[in-house]
Amino acid sequence: MAGPRGHGALCAAWYSAGVLNFPRPRPVTPSVQSATPASLVKPDRPARPSNLAELRELIGREGERLTPRVRTAARYALDHPNEVALNPVATLARTSKVAAATFIRLAQSLGCEGYSDLQRLFREPLQHAGQPSFPERIRHFGGEQTLDNPGDPAQVLRAFSQANMVSLEHLCADADSLPLQAAIELIEQAPLVHVVGLRRSYAVAAYLAYALNRVGCPTVQINGLGGSISEQASIAGAGHLLIAVSFPPYAGDTLQVCQQLSRCGVKRLALTNSILSPIAQGADLVLEVNDAELLGFRSLCAAMSLAQTLAMGVAFSKRGKQSLGVAETFRSGLEDADC
Repeated sequence: MAGPRGHGALCAAWYSAGVLNFPRPRPVTPSVQSATPASLVKPDRPARPSNLAELRELIGREGERLTPRVRTAARYALDHPNEVALNPVATLARTSKVAAATFIRLAQSLGCEGYSDLQRLFREPLQHAGQPSFPERIRHFGGEQTLDNPGDPAQVLRAFSQANMVSLEHLCADADSLPLQAAIELIEQAPLVHVVGLRRSYAVAAYLAYALNRVGCPTVQINGLGGSISEQASIAGAGHLLIAVSFPPYAGDTLQVCQQLSRCGVKRLALTNSILSPIAQGADLVLEVNDAELLGFRSLCAAMSLAQTLAMGVAFSKRGKQSLGVAETFRSGLEDADC
């Protein structure tokens, strides 16, 4: 006797050799999702940094992955490390005008359990030194708030001079942490250096191109004369170096050049205010430098000092090798550089 077919076979009994048989139920294979305990699902986030230096490097690498709001929180945290170290998240949210939840998301995005875990990374350096960050020192100085009469040139000069002193002191304090030697080697190794800096950064770029040429380092300035910035940048090739100089608000044409040359195998050295700067994204090396700003006028003292340091470093390296490291020889040999 033939048994029923189709779906009925699963629920109907049939006889075989006088024995009543029932079909065996098919084993249910659990899905991968249901079989995997929640504790074994690894969150898509990096390992927790062990110190503030590693945290800065991680933010530099992961900056593009962060949402705009979280990136704003990261920039504020890097600019105001002492505030993060000493204040609860609610206080930090009020002073930064960034939601407390955003700082918590920032912490979790960087491998920390929460804000308190992130805060521990910022507290550790305070045990060794109490040096405030540049924005913190500028704010303590007062900035524009001390300029009661902008129409008084003498008062403007005093305010600018004091703010510039803060800028230079901060640059001096950070000198050992800046990758200056690596930057000098990048410049030396390039067969041709291209420098771009527009708007407020134009003077720094122009000086750097002039000084590097004077010390024997072939350099061209990308200045966009006649609206030809893309054409000027197109002469750069693989192995060349682009030195990009830009500060907030970042010049759109500078960003365009960075993107254009990143597709051509051109290395990039960024002189900018933060590792989260758009020209720092994808750069081979970043030199952070901050200058004071007063009523919309940005000082160039610290940036110029850094540019001079790079030019002099290249000059000493080149002429020092030629003179077998005799200090007096290459000291006197730099007198004709006229930088």
